[in-house]
Amino acid sequence: MNMPLTQASPAISENTWRSLDDVLSAGIRTAKPEDAIDGVPVTRVVEPGNVDEVARVVRWATDNGVTVAPRGGGSKMTWGNRPAAADLIVSTRKLNQVVEHAWEDMTVIAQAGCTFAELQSTLAKHGQHLALDVLWPEHATVGGVVATNDSGALRLRYGGVRDLIIGATIVLSDGTVAKSGGKVVKNVAGYDLQKLMTGALGTLGVITEAIFRLHPLPHVSRSLTFQTGDIASAMEMMMRVLDSKLVPTGMQLRADHSGACALDMRFEGIQEGVEAQIASLRTMTDVLNADADTQVWTARENLWSGEPAVIVKISVLPSQIAEVCGAIAKAQAERPWTVVAYAVGLITARLDGASLQQVLNLRRGVEALGGSLVTLECAIEWKGTFDVWGSAGDTLPLMVRVKQQLDPAGTLNRGRFIGGI
Repeated sequence: MNMPLTQASPAISENTWRSLDDVLSAGIRTAKPEDAIDGVPVTRVVEPGNVDEVARVVRWATDNGVTVAPRGGGSKMTWGNRPAAADLIVSTRKLNQVVEHAWEDMTVIAQAGCTFAELQSTLAKHGQHLALDVLWPEHATVGGVVATNDSGALRLRYGGVRDLIIGATIVLSDGTVAKSGGKVVKNVAGYDLQKLMTGALGTLGVITEAIFRLHPLPHVSRSLTFQTGDIASAMEMMMRVLDSKLVPTGMQLRADHSGACALDMRFEGIQEGVEAQIASLRTMTDVLNADADTQVWTARENLWSGEPAVIVKISVLPSQIAEVCGAIAKAQAERPWTVVAYAVGLITARLDGASLQQVLNLRRGVEALGGSLVTLECAIEWKGTFDVWGSAGDTLPLMVRVKQQLDPAGTLNRGRFIGGI
């Protein structure tokens, strides 16, 4: 299939860049080396102050053949394929407000540049929270969380971003400001455009606002860790809990090349309910004392600590987690590896010293199980030689048509999504 969307943009003249001053009178600067995306240099960075300014900038970019890379906190700018071109970064740093917290209706409207930590702090004042546990909440922004579809162990109880987002304001590549969803949880009018934008890595539009459904903060939260002799034992216990009437808000397996293996569980709610669930859990195990530090729930973040390594995200059935962990151990041989696996079948793995061929072999094995493997972190030199997203299967033609409909000029994050979209 011919993919003109991935062609690099020609050099942008200084006259063209000067014309940007007429569109945005302030908030424009020359890009710095650290603004480069996977080694692809950026020429300018703009920081619009409102949605109308975002719309004018994006429309100007499309009209002038300038490629745009949306950016929030920048914590996940290395995710995705290497961009085919990235002339202009549109930063949402100034769009950083919680617009409306309708605490009686348990919904919130937040601008894309609002950090996740600031959003949660605001919601906590009324005893509520957005039930997502994302990577680096002090830096991650609302727009970035939606664009990357990031979620953690809470997904077991509350679902992911697509389950919690109920509306959004998006700037399309022609400058159109599109709104979808609404401020009520059961709004069924119109298209779920916000769900289409979730996980699209900013390739279909620039998210400027998002509306979420909320949940009450739990009165009590208890975490427990069960040390097990091997992954099979941990998985046997995980599956027993999943098949029981217990309702944990998080369950994760932690394992590494040393043979260490642990199963973490979290129960939340009112005191009596939590105690009852833990008492029931005690009847399913011989371990009598398993209280854990809540820091176990940052284990996924710890995979990025230390020297650079290959980090992959794998999605399979919960019952296949042990099989995938075994394949990882076999692929790594004598090299270090670490896995954090959530009970929904979502695995994040750190593979120290892995080669590209080993990652591709592991991906083939995962896809043979009906799952997927996305490479989140790897050497820049690898990018361009393979698609970090893996195979899109027979859905790619449809995804290309959606991209061509919403962004026919390939203005937004050109080449960074699956199949070079």
